[in-house]
Amino acid sequence: MPTASHSGEVPARSKRADALRNQQTLLDAAAAVFVTSGVDAPIREIAARAGVGLGTIYRHFPTRADLVVAVYRHQVEACAEAGPSLLAGADSPLAALRQWVDLFVDFLVTKHGLANAMQSDSSGFDALHTYFLDRLVPVCAQLLDAAVNTGEIRPGTHAYELMRGIGNLCIGRDSDPHYDPRRLVELLLQGLQRPPRSS
Repeated sequence: MPTASHSGEVPARSKRADALRNQQTLLDAAAAVFVTSGVDAPIREIAARAGVGLGTIYRHFPTRADLVVAVYRHQVEACAEAGPSLLAGADSPLAALRQWVDLFVDFLVTKHGLANAMQSDSSGFDALHTYFLDRLVPVCAQLLDAAVNTGEIRPGTHAYELMRGIGNLCIGRDSDPHYDPRRLVELLLQGLQRPPRSS
């Protein structure tokens, strides 16, 4: 069993865990700032929210594009991991789908501006888009299938088209503070529901 050295050094595994935690804190802070201030928000605003110095951010993410891409990937992973958890814990598959769509809308709001931040690297943007589809379409499909199997929604809606429709409803949110896509997304979800059988 390994023991701590007499020099007081922290074991490498513990350092790695701390570094990972610090990076997650940075990404969460950046995502929150991007929602309120956009992807062009000052880096010092992100540093202040994360409780770190500017040097720490630049050490992890040398360019703004690096930071934006890392936030994007971090949020895709969080959204992907949320699907099965929501399905296991919600009152019904439809409730899980609604909660997941809410997270997805949050994600899409932070995603706006990504293309501008990465305009010097369109191949990187293409790779991110593929990653996004590979991770999230199967999760959405799992939620849709579960809701179809319980008779809560009609069959025939594909995950990709639902996600694309939600994405289209979110366009313009960043340029118009009076527009909230959530009401229209809710109407879209209501349209998927199977009408109750009349007695």
